[in-house]
Amino acid sequence: MSKSFKVLALAVSALALTQLPAAAQTKVTDQGISATEIVVGTHQDLSGPIKVWGVPVSNGMKMAVEEINAAGGINGRKIKLILEDSGYDPKRAVLASQKMVERDKVFAMVGPMGSPTVLAAQDILFDAGVLQLFPLTAAEFTFKFDPAKPQERLKFNNLLPYVESTRAAVKYMLETKNFKKPCIMYQDDEYGKNVLDGFTQQVTAMKLQPASVTSYKRGASDFSAQVAKMKSDGCDMVVLGTVIRETIGAMGEAKKLGWDVTFLGATPTNVLEVPALGKEAVEGLYAASGFEIPYEDTAKGKVKDWLANYKKMFGTDANTQAIIGYNAMMTFAFYANKAGKDLTGQKMMDALESGEKFMDIFNSPPTKFSKTDHLANTITQVQQIKNGRWVLVKEGLMF
Repeated sequence: MSKSFKVLALAVSALALTQLPAAAQTKVTDQGISATEIVVGTHQDLSGPIKVWGVPVSNGMKMAVEEINAAGGINGRKIKLILEDSGYDPKRAVLASQKMVERDKVFAMVGPMGSPTVLAAQDILFDAGVLQLFPLTAAEFTFKFDPAKPQERLKFNNLLPYVESTRAAVKYMLETKNFKKPCIMYQDDEYGKNVLDGFTQQVTAMKLQPASVTSYKRGASDFSAQVAKMKSDGCDMVVLGTVIRETIGAMGEAKKLGWDVTFLGATPTNVLEVPALGKEAVEGLYAASGFEIPYEDTAKGKVKDWLANYKKMFGTDANTQAIIGYNAMMTFAFYANKAGKDLTGQKMMDALESGEKFMDIFNSPPTKFSKTDHLANTITQVQQIKNGRWVLVKEGLMF
């Protein structure tokens, strides 16, 4: 063997050895854990364009914390929840996350709100070894991770993902309604692009061409140009990668134009505020969803009690968002309990990746993670607004 070849071989071997620990080990913090307390953080939109999500999500989380602590906490430790307002602004989410990691010393970030805000702030968490658990966005970046980047193992998502749920719902609608000219209007951000990906993948798989693809900037309130274009393009089904007011605005514009077209919303449209605020404008809307929305007059057992307790605590009816916030904290508590009395970051990771199932009280599909899959669920429902209420149309869907 030549001297130069030997030198090269040694260099390659040394490089391989230096890469092994980085590929195998994830740094996870133990900060925020004391003998009596576990400090967790969250950032929500409490004052911005999606505060109708952020406020009830926060309420649901607070309710869960109160219940957990009243029952003795997690192996004797009480949860301390640090709540910061991002205003659905990525810059504010970054500052809030820095504050919670560096000053409040949070052990985990639980249920942070929004695709653009979570994306902007997540590297702060990963660099500090802080777990990012169950964010209020189902974008792919919240659960897909590169095994060669060990800090990405810190992210877990328990929500139905936008791409998969959109694909399943679109497939169901196209097959059962025989639509031939599907279209999409989506929010021009990470959330909307995930919905677009799901739509595009499914129509391509079914050998169809979109009749129209149009977008809008986050925060927009006028959708006349987009709706007019889709009508002109002859759409027979419109997929909405929208949130609440944009859903109502788009469907209201269609009503003004006398355009009778079927609308299918992504999962964030499947909330009580859409029929409550949109009224006749949104009647007939279909939406992808992860669980059936409970109503107080028809709910039973634990769910009925939960709805009554929420109303007593916050003076308003519970909604989809409150359930999601409540479940985020209850899911955290379940896996923290499984991690044992000697709680550490690594033991929490092991519990999350153990394959143990968490079952909520709302009859949602079970939450379960593994070492290779940090997404809990891909089973989709389709619901529809009928007489001002969400009604289950089809369940158990996958694309």
